[in-house]
Amino acid sequence: MGYMKDVDGMTSAARRRFLRVGAAAGGGLLVSFLLPGCERKESDRKEPPSEKAVGQAATAVSDRAPGLAPNAFIRIGRDGLVTLVMHKVEMGQGTYTAIPMLIAEELGVDLAKVKLEHAPADNNLYSDPLLGGQVTGGSTSVRGAWKPLREAGAAARHVLIQAAAQQWNVAPEQLAVVNGAVTHAATRRTAHFGELVDAAAKLPAPKTVALKDPATYTLIGRKHARLDSPPKLDGSALFGIDAKLPGMAIATVAAAPVVGGKLRSVDEQKALAVKGVRQVLKIDNAVAIVADHMWAARQGLAAAAPQWDDGEHANLSTASIVTEMMNASRKTGAVATDKGDALKALGKGGGRKIEAVYEMPFLAHATMEPMNCLVDLRADGCDLYCGTQVPSLAQGAAAQLTGLPLEQVRVHNFYLGGGFGRRLEVDYVTQAVAFAKLLAKPGPVKFVWTREEDIQHDMYRPYYMDRLAARLDEKGMPLAWFHRVTGSSVMARFAPPAVKNGVDPDAVEGAADLQYSIPGLRVEYMRHEPPLPTAFWRGVGPTHNVFVVESFIDELAHAAKQDPVAYRRALLDKSPRLLAVLNLAAEKAGWATPMQAVAGRKVGRGVSAQFAFGSYMAQIAEVSVGPDGDVRVHRVVCALDCGQAINPDGIVAQMEGGIVFGLTAALWGEITLERGRVKQSNFGDYRMMRMNESPTIEVHIVNSRDEPGGIGEPGTAGIAPALSNAIFAATGQRLRKLPVASVLKKA
Repeated sequence: MGYMKDVDGMTSAARRRFLRVGAAAGGGLLVSFLLPGCERKESDRKEPPSEKAVGQAATAVSDRAPGLAPNAFIRIGRDGLVTLVMHKVEMGQGTYTAIPMLIAEELGVDLAKVKLEHAPADNNLYSDPLLGGQVTGGSTSVRGAWKPLREAGAAARHVLIQAAAQQWNVAPEQLAVVNGAVTHAATRRTAHFGELVDAAAKLPAPKTVALKDPATYTLIGRKHARLDSPPKLDGSALFGIDAKLPGMAIATVAAAPVVGGKLRSVDEQKALAVKGVRQVLKIDNAVAIVADHMWAARQGLAAAAPQWDDGEHANLSTASIVTEMMNASRKTGAVATDKGDALKALGKGGGRKIEAVYEMPFLAHATMEPMNCLVDLRADGCDLYCGTQVPSLAQGAAAQLTGLPLEQVRVHNFYLGGGFGRRLEVDYVTQAVAFAKLLAKPGPVKFVWTREEDIQHDMYRPYYMDRLAARLDEKGMPLAWFHRVTGSSVMARFAPPAVKNGVDPDAVEGAADLQYSIPGLRVEYMRHEPPLPTAFWRGVGPTHNVFVVESFIDELAHAAKQDPVAYRRALLDKSPRLLAVLNLAAEKAGWATPMQAVAGRKVGRGVSAQFAFGSYMAQIAEVSVGPDGDVRVHRVVCALDCGQAINPDGIVAQMEGGIVFGLTAALWGEITLERGRVKQSNFGDYRMMRMNESPTIEVHIVNSRDEPGGIGEPGTAGIAPALSNAIFAATGQRLRKLPVASVLKKA
């Protein structure tokens, strides 16, 4: 990627090495910092590849190189309040608490004094260092902000101390910062930040900053209540679906029920006869009814009774997709990993060969807030009001569709009522803008999908077919391991250059980089694209590969007649951090003691271990299975090494949420097709885990000083194999296909 040049001629890469201070408009202190990351060599990157693909897409569509704004991030006013312009969005992951904690810790200010502002859409000014674009996803927010935000806070602290030292004619070393004030113990003088900011703004930024010793942290590593909880509890928090403008109309949408289908006809007269309906809008594959309110729009849509041409996929079904994928999975794929001549070791005699085929279904994101976008399109500009994980991608897509210059398209972001990767897509935004172009009278219109529209027109987690084989030695330990992943390539759509030598790095993540010590390892990827659109889903590649790998490791342990935990321990000699969390989980779960009996039901424990998103994790699930195949999850023990914990309370919440999200999918989640149509339509047939079904979840965090890892997605990725392995321990039935409910019911 190229780098935009400043007025002083320095490249963005050079600017990233500097902190700057200056005066804020109207008085106060500005601290600019530039996040490192976009210019790093590929070999230095530790983040999952899928994250970079989203950033590349944002950069491509905006035609602006990624960077961060000078003099736009931290402002300290004369009232002592600290304002941070957030280049990330909040979708329940706790970013709006953890990131302010980094600044407050080094600055020495009460967290309540740190306020947040949403950053506007601008890929050049508000790019994520790890992702290379203005993106929130991939469990990267804290990882990318960890060092530079602390440095920015420390730089502000430095100049504030210098300003006080000059005013009092004392040595800076004699001063301390306590709760938003600079103090001089010898003379008992105190000056609050607000009293010092104007003087501090005239001082140069330090060339280097000394960060706090972790032993002195007062915020980082300690539990803190979420800053966004009060407004969400009292209803004052605004999500995209809450956006309102004067004179705004409401529209609801129906798109072709079959992929590739077209709109054939609508009864406009009947729709317009519904009280409150203003206009019927038609594009090639969808119709929208614009009305005074949502009920009128829905009634108008029903009256319009749209008719469709289903097109070439009219007979598409889950069965036909699976048959084609099964055939594709038998072909040799592109090589992702090849070491130790695994194929030769698998082919020769001796020991025991174990083979298996695993399947995982299409999954919907089913965010609590369905897709929506308020569009105010005018000749001189376009304003978008929505919740999106990719503001600059939405901005660029709308600019291309309207023909407006990029700077005339403004994205007003809100809290997201769930993302899970769904709001990395901008299909709902471009659809809304396409409809807005057809309005007879320009004005703001909020386009809202119904729950049925949302589930039946999602961008789904890919269907995966995995073939595995292993050769065991005389002691039952693996000599060679083979894994072929077959599925669609989300990366090829988002960022084609990321797919190298035919391998989608996201599709094989968690498979190609095994933590287990196995002499021969070969991992292949066979790309197969069913017609159904696919996208990143919470946990991305690992959410599929961890299930497959950890289930197959359990199969090998069983074949070797060894304890599943002991078997993994023997293979983790080169991954001490993963071994440590495995041991911790086993200890806390009481792995060595029998599980308490449940009357009339079979009980069992299952384990999984993983390294993903920069974090190490082990989970142990305790389940019981009834005579009818009903599965109840009673307890989940999660041990996690995510490096330095910022807000342990937020980490526990993310583990709990991720585990419940993953359990829901593993137990019941699947999207199926018949006659080209998605059969599921609402939470009645795409069900969620209920509160009374949720297990007791224990989270144990390893005390670590390593750089932070991600926490938003690991919990989801690791729970499915722990669940299925527990079911095997209870029943002896090996689950190689999800969801659990459909498999056990058939059995």
